[in-house]
Amino acid sequence: MNLYVSNVSFHTTSNDLEVLFSKYGEVVSAVIVTDKESGRTKGFGFIQMEEEGARLAMNELQGKEIEGRRLNISIARHKG
Repeated sequence: MNLYVSNVSFHTTSNDLEVLFSKYGEVVSAVIVTDKESGRTKGFGFIQMEEEGARLAMNELQGKEIEGRRLNISIARHKG
């Protein structure tokens, strides 16, 4: 299952997200999206993990304050 995570601190790394979400299940990938020109984060990312863990993580982490910002988590929609 792919999750969209927004309102992420600009200091949070992909590894930070992976560690946070791995408490709830196996993380396949964790990516913080960055601006191609500046390299700065855009404040959101994507987590791919098994469904049971993803649902548990959504329930536990939705609205949780991490580095001064409250996370927003939803199921990622496919582009297209």
